[in-house]
Amino acid sequence: MTRQMHLGLFLLGTGSHVAGWRMPGAVDSFQDFSAIAEIARTAERGCFDLIFIGDNLYADPAAHPSYTLRLEPLTLLAALAPLTRHIGLGATVSTTYSDPFTVARAFASLDHISGGRAAWNAVTTASPATAANFGTVHPDHARRYERAGEFLDVVAGLWDGWADDAIVADRDSGLYIDPGKLRALGHEGPFFKVKGPLNIGRSPQGRPVVLQAGGSEAGQDLAARTADVVFSVVQDLDEARAAYASLKARLPAHGRRPEEVSVLPGVMPVVGRTEREAFDKLAQLQGFVGNENALALLSDRLGQDMSAYDLDGPVPDVALPDSYHSFARVMLSKARRDGMTLRDLYNLTAAARGHWVLCGSAETVADTLQHWFETGAADGFNVMPPYFHDGFTDFVDLVVPLLQERGLFRRDYRGPMLRHHLGLDRPPR
Repeated sequence: MTRQMHLGLFLLGTGSHVAGWRMPGAVDSFQDFSAIAEIARTAERGCFDLIFIGDNLYADPAAHPSYTLRLEPLTLLAALAPLTRHIGLGATVSTTYSDPFTVARAFASLDHISGGRAAWNAVTTASPATAANFGTVHPDHARRYERAGEFLDVVAGLWDGWADDAIVADRDSGLYIDPGKLRALGHEGPFFKVKGPLNIGRSPQGRPVVLQAGGSEAGQDLAARTADVVFSVVQDLDEARAAYASLKARLPAHGRRPEEVSVLPGVMPVVGRTEREAFDKLAQLQGFVGNENALALLSDRLGQDMSAYDLDGPVPDVALPDSYHSFARVMLSKARRDGMTLRDLYNLTAAARGHWVLCGSAETVADTLQHWFETGAADGFNVMPPYFHDGFTDFVDLVVPLLQERGLFRRDYRGPMLRHHLGLDRPPR
């Protein structure tokens, strides 16, 4: 079969643009379940591989609205499961502020509820502000990734604790579960001590799909060993190709083939029927952005207060922060490469929180995505609409048909489970 791209939807109810909710008629709450359900149905109509819901564990009124006011992701996805039939359902859960048994059980449950469509985005949690809600001190970058590696191993072991045929339910003999088909984990490591097995049978996919988004060396190493899908932060085609090649080159050391891990760069598409219409939309969005919230986002991403610097001067030479490492690296690299001012950089941050903004006609957007896909920069894209619903339906109704006409994207789903969409085998126990 000819290689086709994968598409994920990064679902923020008020849109990925920090002021997307201010567009006329836009969704203005990430607590509006009816609106979220409509978005999910639109994504499934567009044959997207999955919906992905990020998460954070603290509230900051100066931050993006959907980061501060949102429904708990796993609860939300469980509610969406019966309203959809095919699309994958992915959510972020932290390896720093959670425990493996609870996470393994929750995603196995979602996989059963959805008929095999669950995906876990395993993140280490970048923001130090989270620690105050858990009565602890935020671990440094290296420590978070050490913990994450063990966390993922424990979760995988728990998912594999039940054989597919462990549930006998024989009314004649009275045997319900064959104890010989259960396997205790008996894990004891530096961070966790977990006996197992889970109190839930093997999930429809064998294991839910694992997503990751780390771009640091530690993040790439962990993704190469454990991830099925990697969300990447990009701004430049050559850098995206280099990061793509770097990740794929790490896979053989873990006995994995390049096609076993899909790399989906994040992209915020602003789509019009003409170039002018698209750029008018982007200008309208940018017109809603004030200095205060843009600078707050930029300071958060760079890990330090940027308000003391001259907005119209060059971007200062700041050290990479311990938090949001890959975001900061990508943005600072672009700023230095393009000779940007600090105002240029915070405008970029406000537009898509540091992600790639692709603005143009449907043909321009499709051409660009095709070029990245065919030249070794991506296996598909994590689409981050600037606002809902029109900012997403523009992509589904105008860009997706062009990709389908070119044979680059599916016209229908291959099967009922997320692993079918991604072309992944069901893992053996």
